[in-house]
Amino acid sequence: MNEKKDILWRIYLVYFITCFIAFAIVYKIFLIQIPEGEKWRAKAENFSTKLFSIEAVRGNIFDANGVLLATSLPYYEVGIDLQVEALTDKIFEDNVDSLAFSFSKLYPDVSQSRYKKMLVRARQDSTRRYLRLRRNVSYLELQQIKKFPIIRKGRNRGGFTYSQTYKREHPYKGLAARTIGKYNKEGTGKSYGLEIAYHNDLQGENGKRLMQKIAGGVWKPIEEDETLQLEDGADIVSTIDINIQDVASTSLMKSLKKYNASYGCLVLMEVATGHVKAIANLTKTKSGNYVDKLNYAVGRATVPGSTFKLMSLVAVMEDFGVTLEETVDVGKGFCFFSNIKVSDSHTPDNPVMTVKEIFEQSSNVGVTKLIHRYYSKKPQMFIDKLYTMNLNTPLGVSIPGEAKPYIKSTDDKSWSAISLPWMSYGYETDITPLQIVSFYNAIANNGKLVRPQFVKEIRRRDEVIKSFPTVTINPSICSQSTVEKARLMMEGVVENGTARSLKAANYKIAGKTGTAQMGRVDGKMTYQASFVGYFPADNPKYSCIVVVTAPSGDVYYGSAVAGPVFKDVADKVYATSLDIHEAVNSENTEVAKQSPSKKTAANIALRNVLNVLEIDTKKYDGYADSDWIRTSKINKHSTQISKATFEETLKKNVVPNLIGLTAPDALYLLESHGLRVEIIGKGSVRNQSLLAGSKFTKGTTITLELS
Repeated sequence: MNEKKDILWRIYLVYFITCFIAFAIVYKIFLIQIPEGEKWRAKAENFSTKLFSIEAVRGNIFDANGVLLATSLPYYEVGIDLQVEALTDKIFEDNVDSLAFSFSKLYPDVSQSRYKKMLVRARQDSTRRYLRLRRNVSYLELQQIKKFPIIRKGRNRGGFTYSQTYKREHPYKGLAARTIGKYNKEGTGKSYGLEIAYHNDLQGENGKRLMQKIAGGVWKPIEEDETLQLEDGADIVSTIDINIQDVASTSLMKSLKKYNASYGCLVLMEVATGHVKAIANLTKTKSGNYVDKLNYAVGRATVPGSTFKLMSLVAVMEDFGVTLEETVDVGKGFCFFSNIKVSDSHTPDNPVMTVKEIFEQSSNVGVTKLIHRYYSKKPQMFIDKLYTMNLNTPLGVSIPGEAKPYIKSTDDKSWSAISLPWMSYGYETDITPLQIVSFYNAIANNGKLVRPQFVKEIRRRDEVIKSFPTVTINPSICSQSTVEKARLMMEGVVENGTARSLKAANYKIAGKTGTAQMGRVDGKMTYQASFVGYFPADNPKYSCIVVVTAPSGDVYYGSAVAGPVFKDVADKVYATSLDIHEAVNSENTEVAKQSPSKKTAANIALRNVLNVLEIDTKKYDGYADSDWIRTSKINKHSTQISKATFEETLKKNVVPNLIGLTAPDALYLLESHGLRVEIIGKGSVRNQSLLAGSKFTKGTTITLELS
């Protein structure tokens, strides 16, 4: 009996303990679910979900016409988790060879066997939940990868994962690369150009995306398309014209290569607005190539040489009313100041020269004597005048790194008896090419000094959120009478002086040559050649400076080295800028209606043009009804028409003379007779790879070089 009670007591005890524990568990569950529910749910949420930063897309940079100069393209890092539960051994073994083959075919730099080895090792290592397969994968490549074996099963069944980042791309590669710039977000390199100047506008605002941790330690977006606070960067519309930029860079590079120079730069800007349409900075590399590496135009102040003579003469004209007819005795082209010789590059034709002739012939002796004549007893007056023309202060351009000009004052410790004469023709001073061309631009702009601009506006989704009007630094650097004198002198340099080779047939150029000694390298004197000016001289639209540093050989004068680059760019800009040309109206139709010298085209089209221009075509040799005709100018208002035998010649499988044909006409003719055509350039045919009169077979390729 006692035994039975003892057993029952123990059973009851166990029962009550069990009930108590059960009650405690239920009570704890109640506490967790109801009173403390919010707290624990928040903790669980924090453990399994997390806010990830999502990078905003950096804004684009466009040229003045909307052409893309810099953009952010998406790139991806792709990987795979080979430990996901749905990926069985059979699926892996059946598809691993195909997966390795697919990757090796898309990326031949890694073999199929190596890819397979990577995949097998990752599969065998049960602790490895991620194998990176490729970095810098483009969007199109990503779409291909998503179709590969195993990967096409998706994230949960195939273990495929990828992360997106953005990479900055320049569609035009090296063109204006230093000005467009670069932003190094990792801090591993230097940031420069428009990219850093307008970084706050371009970068946008990064967003947050709520991600949930799922099996395999993979984070998955809770809402695929929902990103908090994300604002992509704004777009920058620059003042650069990529077509002019291309011409400028190409012309400068040709000159640098021709003279094996160390480096060079070019700036072309609109006179009225200060908009920089082209800026090229090319440096010679160890391999002998030239790249846009350093922004010499903005960031390097050097001795300006003879281009500074304009500043000196403007100063003396302003302070003392010096006229262009005033004379200076230059003797045989040399003189001395404190036993230091100042000499001209050549012996003058006349021992006495006017101020205009001194500037046109770039006489060092003439300028130094003139400045010494008026300022020798009060040199600070000369310095002060230069200061009033803003030559001692930076322009304050938006691109960082602008060098400060150096115009020596009389209280400078290095001031000496030769400082005034030396400064008068560009020595003992340092100015950047951009600062020099801005001064010349002011002369072209009737004395108004404007700040060079690199950006027109900032846009967001095609809406202008900020525009940049022209900034006037100095409304008048000198009087209008001095402006007129300066412009006459600059026109004289091209008409009669050191830059006679730059005369243009259809428009006038005004400017100044410059040749400066830069010091000795390996015992040999190095030089800096430059030309700065504007065009058209009678109605200035563009100003430009070209600087070529350390050309090798015996050719180093500005007129020979830098001048041709200026003219090449000016010719192309003039030819393609409609706003420069005079509009056809009732007063100038006579010029437009002149007979073309030579022209070859389809009969109907060419005859229509001649009829509209009222060109007399009565005198022809009886072939006017041919499909193709040629014209030969008889006089201003009449032309000779003759038959062009393209069709007959091509039917005999003989190449005709195609010179003068437009590209569309040449393409139609040649391709309709079985020739393959490659076109180089724009305009009409200038050269053809298959000589006229030579035989051809169908499928032969002919290359046409256009003018």
